[in-house]
Amino acid sequence: MPAFTFEKISPPANRTAVSPVANKKQRGVIVQVLDRLAEARVKRSLKNEKGVAAGKPRVD
Repeated sequence: MPAFTFEKISPPANRTAVSPVANKKQRGVIVQVLDRLAEARVKRSLKNEKGVAAGKPRVD
């Protein structure tokens, strides 16, 4: 008879994947954020181009 025994650890429960609806919803939010960032960047670059063309020439 052994002097000690090991505790039996059950295997981790199978984690179910996030439901497709929730996953799609999360992707939608990420896409919206990226669209906003891209739109802001485009606006900024257009503003900079207009500013250079319409601005006074630099005198160095």
